[in-house]
Amino acid sequence: MSEPVTRLPDAQPVLRVMPMPADLNPSGDIFGGWVMAQVDIAGAIPAMKRARGRIATVAVNSFLFKQPISAGDVVSFYAEVVKVGTSSITVDVQVYAERHPENPITVKVTEARLTYVALDASGAKRPVGGA
Repeated sequence: MSEPVTRLPDAQPVLRVMPMPADLNPSGDIFGGWVMAQVDIAGAIPAMKRARGRIATVAVNSFLFKQPISAGDVVSFYAEVVKVGTSSITVDVQVYAERHPENPITVKVTEARLTYVALDASGAKRPVGGA
């Protein structure tokens, strides 16, 4: 059984999504690839703001599925920049699912760390902070 979360991150989520039945895997849970894609989008939002321009994902440093996600859960993605290098930005993403609208609970379902690189208009690496 899922254990309810007692405290959510202090920030607002960067992304909130409700997965639909088309996002189910053959076991009836939300497909892991769907979750990974949403995590990448959520992580890119603060990375783009910090880079002040174009970025690309260069690494998924860690990714942990803690609980399954079901169709109809409201999934919230919290993302925070945790490290800035010369051209790279590392972001932690925490994912929570709000379940059972008739008796709501919120559980942490996924956590990940991704690294992005700042790019110039031609797609070459550039220092973080300038466009």
